[in-house]
Amino acid sequence: MRAVVKRTGAAKGRPSPAATGLVTSIELPDGMWARIAQKAYELWEQRGCQEGNDLRDWYDAEEIVMEEIHEARE
Repeated sequence: MRAVVKRTGAAKGRPSPAATGLVTSIELPDGMWARIAQKAYELWEQRGCQEGNDLRDWYDAEEIVMEEIHEARE
């Protein structure tokens, strides 16, 4: 099932791309937004909590999560 997700809050104190106004609406399968947000937060922590890389962390997280899903289906 696909859902239109509009997020305006922050994940663990860190704004998501949606919260920054860069993304206003994204269509993701159920639970996908939470997985990507968690992975982006982990990447942010691994990079020393440096500000200014929100989109990079988010896109990297999307790629990682999509690879995990693809590998699980093989």
